[in-house]
Amino acid sequence: MCGIVGAVAQRDIAEILVEGLRRLEYRGYDSAGVAIINAQGELQRVRRLGKVQELASALEEQPLSGGTGIAHTRWATHGEPSEINAHPHVSNGDLAVVHNGIIENHEELRVKLQGLGYEFVSQTDTEVIVHLVHHYLKTAGSLLQALQTAVKELRGAYGTVVMDRRDPSRLVVARSGSPLVIGRGLGENFIASDQLALLPVTRRFMFLEEGDVAEVTRRGVQIFDHAGKPVEREEIESELSHDAGDKGQYRHYMQKEIYEQPQSILNTLEGRLVGNHIVPESFGTHAREIFQKVQHVQIVACGTSYHSGMVARYWFEALAGVSCNIEIASEFRYRKSVVHPNSLIITLSQSGETADTLAALRLAKDMGYMASLTLCNVPGSSLVRESDLAFMTRAGAEIGVASTKAFTTQLTGLLMLVTAIGRGNGNMSETDEHCVASALQALPMQIEHALQLDKQIEALAEQFANKQHSLFLGRGDQYPIAMEGALKLKEISYIHAEAYAAGELKHGPLALIDSEMPIIVVAPNNELLEKLKSNVEEVRARGGLLYVFADRAAGFTSDDTMRVMPMESVADIIAPIVYTIPMQLLAYHIALIKGTDVDQPRNLAKSVTVE
Repeated sequence: MCGIVGAVAQRDIAEILVEGLRRLEYRGYDSAGVAIINAQGELQRVRRLGKVQELASALEEQPLSGGTGIAHTRWATHGEPSEINAHPHVSNGDLAVVHNGIIENHEELRVKLQGLGYEFVSQTDTEVIVHLVHHYLKTAGSLLQALQTAVKELRGAYGTVVMDRRDPSRLVVARSGSPLVIGRGLGENFIASDQLALLPVTRRFMFLEEGDVAEVTRRGVQIFDHAGKPVEREEIESELSHDAGDKGQYRHYMQKEIYEQPQSILNTLEGRLVGNHIVPESFGTHAREIFQKVQHVQIVACGTSYHSGMVARYWFEALAGVSCNIEIASEFRYRKSVVHPNSLIITLSQSGETADTLAALRLAKDMGYMASLTLCNVPGSSLVRESDLAFMTRAGAEIGVASTKAFTTQLTGLLMLVTAIGRGNGNMSETDEHCVASALQALPMQIEHALQLDKQIEALAEQFANKQHSLFLGRGDQYPIAMEGALKLKEISYIHAEAYAAGELKHGPLALIDSEMPIIVVAPNNELLEKLKSNVEEVRARGGLLYVFADRAAGFTSDDTMRVMPMESVADIIAPIVYTIPMQLLAYHIALIKGTDVDQPRNLAKSVTVE
């Protein structure tokens, strides 16, 4: 959840570290800090509560110089957001550490270290790492050996970097459950929790594997696996855009990312949709062979990705004739479940580092699933490396915490996957594949049409300025879209929002309906429309105020109790993707009116790398 940047170089690195933190601020923005070893061998540290700009302003008043340093932007887990809890943490004025993750046994380690004479000044679990390494450094031959010994006592998740002011020539790092990447330069090397942080200085990266410990110097990198044996990790050239973190003409990253969706979906389709056919090899070299055997699909995901998996369940069973379960990753991990014969486990994640989803994949491998497949937006991420098959959504860097283009490109990829499996197992005809292909080809333009509702939705949002609660309704594969709409509104406007399958209204939620409760309805012109209209009438009969996003041909008319937002007609199969767009715009404009921080909503972070 937090952001790490480190560097070993001959030049002054303060600006590099701070710029890296700016690019990682979507991972946490409760506090930020930097520590640099200067030419005199002194450990300089500056920390500030709040966003990275607070740290940057402090460094203008108190400049730091030196070629070896570490920096961190925090999303609080243990200890409130405060300057004293901000990273880097130090031990005896010699060692400094930054850390992502959670050390589950920090309390017992704290007691042990206090017994050894160490004083703790923060409430964090991280401080035990730096004191533990300091303790073992007294007898170890090197900082690397001290870290290798210390991590054997840590339980939980960590991506951590340690430096010693007495030896500024190196940084040592360890990764377990929380990602770290090494950036290679000329006469300098870098460390970060996301390659996006380092794009201004390098495009050459090495991804640490689970259990790796590494020593990074200006001249080279040595990596050791969990058993302490030297290993080589592949060096890759990043294709990410250097200016991915630039808002351009847009007011917020979220707004920019909403409007990038037509192009992002074109990128998702490119080279994978050839003529009227989905290319199975888009999912991996052996995908065609695996898809022919799939009899059951288990999807695990979290948050927005969970909603995309819920839509896919409708598609898998209706189009591919394959039974499908969808489960929240954190629940899947902690219950006993039955593995169906020839089951494919599918993980969905924007970052590819979501802790619960990654743990669920590892569990599934032990449970005997036939194969694993991930849909992900980050090449080289842990889910991509550890899955048998992988499909990159190509959404481009998504900086806003509330996911937008990652969601719609996941849905696009999932619809392609459903089609490839349906054709592979013989349950989908060539004609049906052509229909899906045609709908996908039309999708970017359909989203362009939906984006043209922006000004109307902006005006509509004004009616939500003083609302505290809202209800979202949908039926069939639009129910997960209603859930996603409610999640977006909660995330960035802080308005309490719930979603229900519209047919469930009479089983409890109708008790909530009054003139102060806005009801948002997604209403494409499909086979469930007449049922949905009956549910809408149930709301109107009880004085509810309705906002209906409906197909122009659906037969809804605006009046005193119902505001209808007309949508262009779309093919049923892509309607969930298209109807997502007005839900995103509505949440965005309501958040603007409420005056919240759209891109960095309170208490949230983008990449959830802790359990």
